[in-house]
Amino acid sequence: MFPEAAFVFSRRNVSLDSNQIAHMIHIDHDLVPDDLNHLIDHLFQMAGDKVRMVHQSERLQEKTPVFTVAGQYVPQDWTAWTQGFQFGCALLSYDATNDEQLLQIGRRNTISKMASHVTSFGVHDHGFNNISTYGNLRRLMLEGRIEHNQRELDLYELALKASGAVQAARWSETIDEEGYIYSFNGPHSLFCDTIRSLRSLAVAHRLGHVLMDESDEPVSLLDRLLQHASSTARYSVYYGEGRDAYDIRGRVAHECIFNVNDGRFRCPSTQQGYSPFTTWTRGLSWIMLGYPEQLEFLATLSDEEFEPFGGRDSCQLLMLDAARAACDFYIDHTPINGIPYWDTGAPGLVELGEYLESAADPFNNHEPVDSSAAAIGAQGLLRLGRVLEKDDPAGAKRYWQAGLTVIRTLLNEPYLSTTSDHEGLLLHSVYHRPRGWDHIPEGASVPHGEACMWGDYHLLEVALYLRRLIEGGPYYTFWADV
Repeated sequence: MFPEAAFVFSRRNVSLDSNQIAHMIHIDHDLVPDDLNHLIDHLFQMAGDKVRMVHQSERLQEKTPVFTVAGQYVPQDWTAWTQGFQFGCALLSYDATNDEQLLQIGRRNTISKMASHVTSFGVHDHGFNNISTYGNLRRLMLEGRIEHNQRELDLYELALKASGAVQAARWSETIDEEGYIYSFNGPHSLFCDTIRSLRSLAVAHRLGHVLMDESDEPVSLLDRLLQHASSTARYSVYYGEGRDAYDIRGRVAHECIFNVNDGRFRCPSTQQGYSPFTTWTRGLSWIMLGYPEQLEFLATLSDEEFEPFGGRDSCQLLMLDAARAACDFYIDHTPINGIPYWDTGAPGLVELGEYLESAADPFNNHEPVDSSAAAIGAQGLLRLGRVLEKDDPAGAKRYWQAGLTVIRTLLNEPYLSTTSDHEGLLLHSVYHRPRGWDHIPEGASVPHGEACMWGDYHLLEVALYLRRLIEGGPYYTFWADV
């Protein structure tokens, strides 16, 4: 069922037996990737036209599309954290269709517009912007999908080295002799989102790069990757061990606040969720995907590389516990069709009755769903299934089938955008519900019917991931060693 994997883990007691967990998502245990192939074909047929529409839009020239309003992509005065997804959508669509025009849109814009993202010291989004562009181009070249050009490959790899070092330089220490990459809110702030930006550190480390600190002191990017992953697992993810009154296994805090004077953890917080003590589901999905990806990457490193950090097992088991807890929480706290509402504690959910016992309703009048969280989380479920294949086949099967079930929902209406006048691919996503940034159609009371760049990108990415498995192609990874 899964590609060959080299993972051996000992189970911790905190990991529940899969038979003891109540499945809220109605997992289709008979679904196989081939069953989705025609839906994936349909997705990529539409994707090319929509990528071209956004690329040719006069209103978006020199601006970064973020989300749609009445079906048209618009920028948002915040950060340009979605530009890599814009050009990455073109590259993923080329990968699936061999449409040369899409390759040129992705390649030319990466080379001409993405340099500022490589050296952006003000954000924690390097793994989003630069792996989606320079990283995808490097992968395509190493796989022989585009013509080898050593000068271009050198450019991509230099950009990826610099991006990893710049990301790692955003560093705060904690009292327990670890640290974290701090968010754009400042040195006190750890975002759960950043777990997927660790891809920048991983690729730069793989390319032999280090961060040169004061007095030319070299700093290991692998060390900072492992420390950030540990801090996120310890503070952002809950394990049902009584940490506070709202400690439910698998719940995720969007933001963790530290006292920068002594490095002590102070409290959970949130920017885009409902409260610090509820779970913003897109933050949950970043955890679900970020850790399994890193586990796949770490499995390619030698045991010797882990020796300075306490050994392979201590590093990997912590990530595995976080991934399993988050994925279990998603399955247990998501409606039966696999699409979550934007926050598991959103106040309007009480008006929906037993909302977990029916399919999510994007057109309800109380709280929006977030399909982008589903697209991100689905890939995490699949990758966690692969990670666990040898050590826990039953658990692996459960996560894998849950991922396929979610993807099937996303590749059908009402979530897949099938009209030519809508520039987005994945409908019913939300960006920032507390700030009211999302478009609410006339006559409605909550946002629905709109798309976002990260939702479109991750839907294409998980579809490409499955397409590679269906066709027996190279396994899709962000570090792309061939």
